[in-house]
Amino acid sequence: MEGQTAQEPKAGQPAAFPRQPQRAGKDAKAKPAITCDDFAKLDLRVAKILDAEPVEGSDKLLKLKIRVGTEERQLVAGIAQHYAPDEVLGKKIIIVANLEPRKIRGLDSDGMLLAAVQEEGGKPVKLCLATIDDADFPDGSLLS
Repeated sequence: MEGQTAQEPKAGQPAAFPRQPQRAGKDAKAKPAITCDDFAKLDLRVAKILDAEPVEGSDKLLKLKIRVGTEERQLVAGIAQHYAPDEVLGKKIIIVANLEPRKIRGLDSDGMLLAAVQEEGGKPVKLCLATIDDADFPDGSLLS
């Protein structure tokens, strides 16, 4: 709220959020802060992986056929060093559904999946897809 200053929390109440976002450590890969309006532009959806295959000539990319509600799409994702195609079949992943399509290795990619990555020495050593496999949500569900 404009013009308000942070106050000390009363006993039993959580601390208020600071006016400026704070980053954990000095992460060189940290992105600049965005506004709530910027975040609201993202269309995050549940998508089910229907098919997966390696991209020819790449050891990092998988071509995924996904379903988002009633629509089928293709994504090209850099997850092949962490997941075999059969490991991702049937998974319900989280995607950015309104990302502008682009060509990757000559293949159309219509969206982007979300994943957590752990790096050592600047190289990814562990990757975990953002999924909702444990929840009973249909593909196409909106995240908010």
